[in-house]
Amino acid sequence: MTVVLALRCANGLVLASDSQITDPGRGLTYPAQKLHTLGPRAAWGGSGSRAVLYDIEQVFTDEPDSILEAKNLGHALQARILPILKHHYENFISDVPGQETGGTPATYVLTAGYVGDKPFIVDVDPNGLIGHHEETGFQAVGSGAAMAQQAHALLSHFRMSERDVEYGVLTALRVLDALDASSSSVGGPMDICRLRPEGADHLSEDEVNDVRRQVSRWIEREHEVLDALFD
Repeated sequence: MTVVLALRCANGLVLASDSQITDPGRGLTYPAQKLHTLGPRAAWGGSGSRAVLYDIEQVFTDEPDSILEAKNLGHALQARILPILKHHYENFISDVPGQETGGTPATYVLTAGYVGDKPFIVDVDPNGLIGHHEETGFQAVGSGAAMAQQAHALLSHFRMSERDVEYGVLTALRVLDALDASSSSVGGPMDICRLRPEGADHLSEDEVNDVRRQVSRWIEREHEVLDALFD
């Protein structure tokens, strides 16, 4: 299972993911980097075929400026992703003798960042359709997306879209850790990228651990409120 999520706050965006890859054909799980830079003020992540995502990474690494400076960002992403998807779909062997289960080329891509001072959250699904999620302020892709949507909904009363991006970082990690605790196919280390108009900041493992300590403090405060609720 994979989950990549994007969250909008008052002054920034957060893009986050787990790092566990599941290979059903070989019965293996292993960690892998799922978040990548897209120029200095944006990032992207994906779920699905590692071969497709590798090819997308090469294109995004070579052409970040032309993508982000395009008149229509969604169309620019679509124009680069669709040929890769079509190539893999056309060359996919669905029935391999001796292999009952295996991967497919189906791939989701989620991008977030800034063009000027304007934030964007845009995804492209395996059919090539574009989704814009700046107004809703949240999107998740991957097989764990539905669980992430539910976890985010349970935290919606905290109104993260009105808070500083640091609160969004806490929320993203809390959602990912909740999925990690409830699903054996979601696993760390968790990957978080904080995005502001002035630039993208990819958190180190130590910084993620510091965020997790803050999440623990948040949860402790909730316990204190509940303990005193009927006093």
